[in-house]
Amino acid sequence: MNKEEAKVRIAELSKIIESHNYNYYILAQPTISDYDFDMLLNELISLEQQYPEFITADSPTQRVGGDITKEFQTVKHRYPMLSLSNSYNIEEVKDFITRIKKTIEEDVEFVCELKFDGISISLTYENGLFVKAVTRGDGTQGDDVTTNVKTIRTIPLRLKGDYPDFFEMRGEIIMPHSSFNAINAERADLGQQTFANPRNAAAGTIKLQDSKEVARRKLDQYCYFMMMDDDKMIFKNHYESLMAARQWGFNVSNFMALCKNVEEIEEFINYWDEKRKELPFDIDGIVIKVNDFQQRETLGFTAKSPRWAIAYKFKAEEAHTQLLSVDFQVGRHGTVTPVANLSPVQLAGTIVKRATLHNADFIEQLDLHYDDIVSVEKGGEIIPKITAVDLNHRKDGSQKVTFITHCPECGTQLVNIEGETAWYCPNTLGCPPQIKGRIEHFISRKAMNIESLGEGKVEVLFDNNLIKDYSDLYNLKYNDIFGLEKIITVEDENSQEKSIRKVSFKEKTANNIIDAIEKSKSVPFARVLFALGIKYVGETTAKLIAKAMGSIDNIINASVEELTDIEEVGEKIAISIKDFFADERNINIINKLKEAGLQFEQEKKDTAKVFMSFGNQQIISNDQLSGMSIVVSGVFSTMSRDEIKQLIEDLGGKNVSSISSKTTFVVAGDKMGPEKRKKAESLGIEIKSEEEFLEMIKGQQTTDNGQQTLSTESTSGVQGVLEFDF
Repeated sequence: MNKEEAKVRIAELSKIIESHNYNYYILAQPTISDYDFDMLLNELISLEQQYPEFITADSPTQRVGGDITKEFQTVKHRYPMLSLSNSYNIEEVKDFITRIKKTIEEDVEFVCELKFDGISISLTYENGLFVKAVTRGDGTQGDDVTTNVKTIRTIPLRLKGDYPDFFEMRGEIIMPHSSFNAINAERADLGQQTFANPRNAAAGTIKLQDSKEVARRKLDQYCYFMMMDDDKMIFKNHYESLMAARQWGFNVSNFMALCKNVEEIEEFINYWDEKRKELPFDIDGIVIKVNDFQQRETLGFTAKSPRWAIAYKFKAEEAHTQLLSVDFQVGRHGTVTPVANLSPVQLAGTIVKRATLHNADFIEQLDLHYDDIVSVEKGGEIIPKITAVDLNHRKDGSQKVTFITHCPECGTQLVNIEGETAWYCPNTLGCPPQIKGRIEHFISRKAMNIESLGEGKVEVLFDNNLIKDYSDLYNLKYNDIFGLEKIITVEDENSQEKSIRKVSFKEKTANNIIDAIEKSKSVPFARVLFALGIKYVGETTAKLIAKAMGSIDNIINASVEELTDIEEVGEKIAISIKDFFADERNINIINKLKEAGLQFEQEKKDTAKVFMSFGNQQIISNDQLSGMSIVVSGVFSTMSRDEIKQLIEDLGGKNVSSISSKTTFVVAGDKMGPEKRKKAESLGIEIKSEEEFLEMIKGQQTTDNGQQTLSTESTSGVQGVLEFDF
């Protein structure tokens, strides 16, 4: 391909990819598989690398991220970003409408929209191209976050249709619940401070210096307002302008309504006050706007807000109760987290006795004292959190809550890492909750999957001096554990409720544990690496490192520079890996695990052999499931659930945990969750049995000599054919 041909192909690919982006993210009607989309994007990336002079600002490759922004330039808004007046009851909404009626004699139509709980953003477009994104800031000026905003797939880089030469589109950047939950699960697993709510997570993400990390967090955005010079406005009303914006490629919410009176407005408010819990993102109210632009001009503005719009804020469910005491818990990476013990109170359908206090800074900001009366809310409807203190009821002489200076478990002096709010116990290999936490992580489903050791059994083994680290698991014998029992206290990780439970190692339990430990020796290297519990090395990062380095010895001997060359491995992760293996105690544990027979090298297996091991000697196409998003649910007889998931990955498919309209099909075993089945059926998603799935990925081909062949592709990409005589 010569230079001119490359230029034409780059332009063609850019247009095709953006069209597929629009179908997928705006219309939710994908017309191409994920695999085929990735192939187009990879081709474009390759061509742009060869011919960088043809890279344009609106190229789809600019969404991938990778640029580093050391500081965000302050930009003055062309049109001020005013705030809205808030109302908290329908009477205030009625007063708002009454004030409008005093000024506007003719009929007034209102647009009711969801009030997204995110970060306000102003997007500038010139000649159909996205040129700038600026945060609200103080309303007069904000920060230029263009590089990071380019990574958000629902923001068009080039418009289509008949659009104005210049305008600004206002919107809200949000973090969907799915992204928020995934990030917090990863942060908790890595010992990092979790985000309090999706809004905070979105705010923190949009100001990250690394745009590649912004892209990975999968932010979303909804547009709700078009701004341009008055003499350039081409629409008569707000609703009409949003419908046009949707045609140009903007992500405009479907959840809006035209209302003629307060009764219709109240109906819309009440509906979404109830239904908001079913949305995949957070809203905190309803925005009510006069629809007609001429009427808006007549109504005008106050110094701070428009007279033609108001925000109705939903009341957050909260309760008031007394702070009794504060516990300090130590995580597996040594993170010390304060938890408030409360006088029991009813909140959102449950009895709340405990609430998170996040960190030392949070306690200091609240100026919290023991016996204070505090306000408690459900953060994200799951984990209770203290939001305020009632100073009017503070007791004289009450003692201030202060963060501890030494580990509550081992007595080691706590340390603080520069730039982080958390305090840590540095006694990583001598602090009991850290040791037990690492063992519990090691045996977890996504790591070594030693299922029978859950529900407090690790604590019993540790307390009986049978295990001091996870390598000791492989020395356990049936006679060591049979007959053990203990009463333990278990805390629910979501509600933080404590319960008493008896743990017993009876005959069946003891046998299951020994069998599960033995079976774990065949777990692939990537999961073993994840199971080691290296700080900042999550499941995905472990897979990338294992694939790039090939063995544990290569990782141990790698330099920081070699590690940072691996995709998604930054300097912080690389240094954490080096620190882990620089500790001779960790090397000794690795050596014991090697002696036990764990997998410490990347297996170069044929996809076909996975399937063959279950007695199926048919052709398998290695990309047979490419572009497919598959949910695996239930209990299976031919393979385990993890083996089916591995087979899906080996055949190019993508494992997803929840069912959506983008799910290709569900592989269902016995005891599939009834809610998942119900959702799949309601969305028309095909449900395949284990047998139907295995039959689907079979295929036959006969050679001239009558032999049946099995096409294979190893993980190294080498094609091969296995032959069988029948």
